[in-house]
Amino acid sequence: MKLRTFRIGGIHPEENKITAEVATKVAALPTQAIFPLSQHIGAPAKPVVAKGDKVKVGTLLAEAGGFVSAPIYSSVSGTVLKIDNAVDATGYRKPCIIVKVEGDEWEESIDRSDKLETVAAHPELTPEEIVNRIKVAGVTGMGGAGFPTFIKLCPPPGAKAECVIINGVECEPYITSDYRLMMEHADEILVGLDLLMKAAKVDKGYIGIEDNKPEAIRLLEETILMWRLCLWQRSIRRVVRSSLLTQLFAVRFLRLLLFLSTWVPSFRTLELLLPYIRL
Repeated sequence: MKLRTFRIGGIHPEENKITAEVATKVAALPTQAIFPLSQHIGAPAKPVVAKGDKVKVGTLLAEAGGFVSAPIYSSVSGTVLKIDNAVDATGYRKPCIIVKVEGDEWEESIDRSDKLETVAAHPELTPEEIVNRIKVAGVTGMGGAGFPTFIKLCPPPGAKAECVIINGVECEPYITSDYRLMMEHADEILVGLDLLMKAAKVDKGYIGIEDNKPEAIRLLEETILMWRLCLWQRSIRRVVRSSLLTQLFAVRFLRLLLFLSTWVPSFRTLELLLPYIRL
């Protein structure tokens, strides 16, 4: 494949993905946590706690300050020290909530189990409810603007989304967080894509990965194939109640698909570029 660049040149720095194979680790709890009220584009969030309040992981600290805004929840447990100003990532002093960390208590409403829920297991979820849950959860983009995610899922009247695109390109030098996320949470990424596709009312989804991440490409391809195989096996069971022969054929079928995706270029392109159809 020919490397595309800008017509008049372009900058192609060394990738230096030196942390690509370093597994994600859970950071130690700090002694103090600072929560800026502007963690997104639009209006700052409005505090709903006061000095001296006790909070847990998942406690609402600030509610959305307008339509283009997002609520903020505590990621630690402890006591609110004060509502003050602090220097944020922009280099300017901005309003924030400062919490003294004490223990590690969680709100009971948070599901901390390891069970992976799927869209298929919850047919009662409507697109509107999915969008509202994303809004209430305060999910925002990870880019510079921090755009509230629910707005992206609410096209204006007369407009309709055609597909959902998951950006796993991560072309910047040194950065490897998206890569590690794909390597460690492939199943969760597919569930998330499934949710977003239903929320956006589309039947097509794409995952964009730069070709310098072959292991992530391979893992997601295999995971998608496994999901499709499981769905296919379920449909077979409904028809013929399954059998040892059916299961053996399913395993051989999966091996054939993996072989084709490795050795046949056209099949590999099919898996990467054609829509990932919602399971």
